[in-house]
Amino acid sequence: MVDESTRKTLSCIPLLKTKAGPREKDLWVQRLKEEYQALIQYVQNNKTADNDWFRLESNEQGTRWFGKCWYIHNLLKYEFDVEFDIPVTYPSTAPEIALPELDGKTAKMYRGGKICLTDHFKPLWARNAPKFGIAHAMALGLGPWLAVEIPDLIEKGVIKYKEKSEG
Repeated sequence: MVDESTRKTLSCIPLLKTKAGPREKDLWVQRLKEEYQALIQYVQNNKTADNDWFRLESNEQGTRWFGKCWYIHNLLKYEFDVEFDIPVTYPSTAPEIALPELDGKTAKMYRGGKICLTDHFKPLWARNAPKFGIAHAMALGLGPWLAVEIPDLIEKGVIKYKEKSEG
């Protein structure tokens, strides 16, 4: 089910130990520390492999996450806002990652720009909760989704390259 490249990526992301969601106030602080450590490690690994593709930050409570993700296609960088809330049943339930500006542009998306991850990602998450966290959701959810959907949307003319204006 998981290819060798994905297996290698996963092996470099620390597994989380604390089973806590936003409702478990004291344990949630510990879980958030683990989440940030795993995310930092994953981003460092990506930079080392010249595969840097997202930035995330959260609100103070760690319940709302937002940032940017990007995909390079034919040497052009396509950038998108990314956002998600931590479900109250987290980590048993994976976050629903959204790219709001792509809402309605592909069948592999739900209302509000939430990407469709049901077939492959959700069963994998269920088997690995609570050890998986946000970094795993990015690596196993959003990353593969971008790799499949963005080139297709570009080829169909649904997404157009936007030049960055110098500010």
